[in-house]
Amino acid sequence: MTKSQASSVTESRPAPETPPEWSGFVRVRGAREHNLKSVDLDVPRNALVVFTGVSGSGKSSLAFGTLYAEAQRRYFESVAPYARRLIEQVGAPDVDAIEGLPPAVALQQQRGAPNARSSVGSVTTLSSVVRMMYSRVGSYPPKQPMLYAEDFSPNTVQGACTTCHGLGRVYDATERSMVPDDSLTIRERAIAAWPPAWHGQNLRDILVTLGYDVDTPWRDLPRQDRDWILFTDEQPTVPVYAGFTPKETRAALKRKTEPSYQGTFSGARRYVLHTFASTQSALMKKRVSKYMISSVCPTCNGKRLKPEALSVTFAGLDIGELSQLPLARLASLLEPVSRGDWPFEQAKKVGAALDREARRAAMKRRVAAGGARHGSAPDMRRTPNLSEEKRVAAQRLAIELLDRIKTLIDLGLGYLSLDRATPTLSSGELQRLRLATQLSSQLFGVVYVLDEPSAGLHPADGDALLEALQRLKAAGNSLFVVEHDLGVMRQADWLVDVGPNAGEAGGEVVYSGPPDGLSQVTSSHTRRYLSSDDDARQTGTALQRREPRCWLRLQGVTRNNLHQLDAAFPLGCLSVVTGISGSGKSSLVSQALPDLVAGYLGRDADAPDEEEEADPLLATGNATPEGRIVDGMERIRRLVRVDQRPIGRTPRSNLATYSGMFDHVRKLFAQTPAARKCRYSAGRFSFNVAQGRCPTCEGEGFVMVELLFLPSVYAACSTCHGSRYNPQTLKIRWRERTIADVLAMTVDRACEFFAGEAQIMRSLDVLRAIGLGYLRLGQPATELSGGEAQRIKLATELQRAQRGDTLYILDEPTTGLHPADTDRLMKQLNGLVDAGNTVILVEHDMRVAAGCDWLIDVGPGAGEDGGRIVAAGVPEMVARQQRSRTARYLREALALKDAP
Repeated sequence: MTKSQASSVTESRPAPETPPEWSGFVRVRGAREHNLKSVDLDVPRNALVVFTGVSGSGKSSLAFGTLYAEAQRRYFESVAPYARRLIEQVGAPDVDAIEGLPPAVALQQQRGAPNARSSVGSVTTLSSVVRMMYSRVGSYPPKQPMLYAEDFSPNTVQGACTTCHGLGRVYDATERSMVPDDSLTIRERAIAAWPPAWHGQNLRDILVTLGYDVDTPWRDLPRQDRDWILFTDEQPTVPVYAGFTPKETRAALKRKTEPSYQGTFSGARRYVLHTFASTQSALMKKRVSKYMISSVCPTCNGKRLKPEALSVTFAGLDIGELSQLPLARLASLLEPVSRGDWPFEQAKKVGAALDREARRAAMKRRVAAGGARHGSAPDMRRTPNLSEEKRVAAQRLAIELLDRIKTLIDLGLGYLSLDRATPTLSSGELQRLRLATQLSSQLFGVVYVLDEPSAGLHPADGDALLEALQRLKAAGNSLFVVEHDLGVMRQADWLVDVGPNAGEAGGEVVYSGPPDGLSQVTSSHTRRYLSSDDDARQTGTALQRREPRCWLRLQGVTRNNLHQLDAAFPLGCLSVVTGISGSGKSSLVSQALPDLVAGYLGRDADAPDEEEEADPLLATGNATPEGRIVDGMERIRRLVRVDQRPIGRTPRSNLATYSGMFDHVRKLFAQTPAARKCRYSAGRFSFNVAQGRCPTCEGEGFVMVELLFLPSVYAACSTCHGSRYNPQTLKIRWRERTIADVLAMTVDRACEFFAGEAQIMRSLDVLRAIGLGYLRLGQPATELSGGEAQRIKLATELQRAQRGDTLYILDEPTTGLHPADTDRLMKQLNGLVDAGNTVILVEHDMRVAAGCDWLIDVGPGAGEDGGRIVAAGVPEMVARQQRSRTARYLREALALKDAP
């Protein structure tokens, strides 16, 4: 595209004179990353610049793929070559020139590898300050030497509990977990924990050689035999006669017949624990983890530390107890300390109770050891040192902690605790933790590039987010924010609207300038949502509320911060559950509800994808919620959870394969005369099958080139040039296109190409209707966002024949969606309800909440202050509730006057 062509589409204003608070402009020339079409752009520094546009328009390619990538590349040029090898780098962006670009810091919505030891305290580095506080100013028992900060860390040898190794939980395999059905015989695989296939058969054959009965039901075997088979650490090696009956085996042993081979036995528990600890296969680890039972460590009581560290207290709490406090309560505890008040007056009250308990425990130990009851118990009292040095140190450390904790509270995270594991957090919560860390770093002259910081935020928390962003800007930094939230857009100093559409129809700057100017740009999809027109406030759904067919009633639900909660959801309706972050809405809708419904239906609640690589160590605690369903299940036959987990972990998984569409495409190619002549089956056209794929790249389409001191480069395969297939397979054409040509098509282009092919069009029509027409059929799963993955899953479900009586549960499905894409999504969800199904959403988008049939608001606060249903009813009713923190924003979405 020429520059004259680009200017005819782009309705951007020329860069105005630099206002006093701005320090010039970042100038981009010829950006071509991904779908960007030689974009030229000027954006101000020291300003809040918001990049917006429909999903797939190219805004992230501009903000992250171009601006941030170039800033990082320039930084790495100053790093020693050897050090570059140790840092994960992005490649150089495809751009002609960028001028005036300061150093950049990216805050993206990414989880990283799940780690059972990663916590809120470690991500924010608050735990380091807390450990220093306990080391320097904690109350020690008499005669105990002072501990270093490392001694209070569960991730060091010095501090970790020796029983659980700093995890807080212990794992074991029991007879009940390894033998779920004791009516089966060993031959019938009663020991489910043993490996499948040949390895399991080998262990059963060894038992026959050892003389154990493998044909009697497990429960009828002698206890001694059962215990040895499951729990022995012995590993005898014996002759194995494969395929012999027990009688034939005994005869062969007696005759000393040559065996098939020598087999080594392994007890079931030993196999499970050894496999879990040593296997490199995530699938194998997940399989054996099903037979392991986790429980709180009996030594440290889940606090993860050695007794010496837990004997030190601050304000009457050991470090494990303090780390379990919500941040809001921790701030209240530190407030008087920051003013110079010594915390040990409070500690004396708590310590007195601890003393009595310690004396009783010491007496019990003495009696158990055969000692007398009389005599003085060891002095376990805490002896606070009231020195001025400790007082000053405590005050200084408390001020440091309090300043950083208040930032987290302001960002709506006061319900979290320091020991909360990060894999249990949403990506939005993690990004706000990183944002809070940057606020305390006091950097100057940096560009912060943020990826939808409002994701997962209730509108009430959005105001605090904007204040945090303004603080970063006031400190002399620039903020480039990719965002869909209308409130953030309205607060921007500068708006960059990318589009006008997605994919190949996007990649241009539709508008660049102050937000008010966007109203004059007719080609912008964002324009009408930023206007004050009431029609733009709604999601396009009719406000004719559906009447419930009946009610799904839950009683006594207890999970996380929910305690004996009763809830009712209308069936045959679209329900939305709202509430501030941490109020308990996801605990109710995304955890307890599907678990209870699945249990009633007699199956597990939506087991993770087979390729899910979550660490089984993270699946701790009781996954089964308390509570029961008392009414409504007779109207539900299926449960479908649609979440934002990836549709695959490798580039081999893509849109076409996940939706099932590719099976039909391959059959079309296999039915061509040329394929029949060569006797090619449908499997020949899979890039995962050796016969059809390129032998050089093995169907990947690219090869990795390892560069010693530079980032690895991914280049198109020199043999297949990225097509993934060998020449023989590519000779087969359907309508003059090869199978590789089909994978390179977008959904929109494929709709034209496959017109008339009903089975394929069923998938394509839904994908296009849900707003994914810009995606390529062969686009790797690794390139898809969480929102795109969720919509692909929903589209796969929508293409099935609708029978009604299905319960669909979605957790924040509008995350990452432009308002225009949200309208498309809601149209599809309403179609599901009209077909006789029930849809329940967890949502923060007030436009979605305003258009639902039934609204449940959970709160009123977060953490301990939440977990209750504040209001339930049609949106207009909830909008009038004074106790609801959602009501104010719901009234705005409904264009209602303020409640009296």
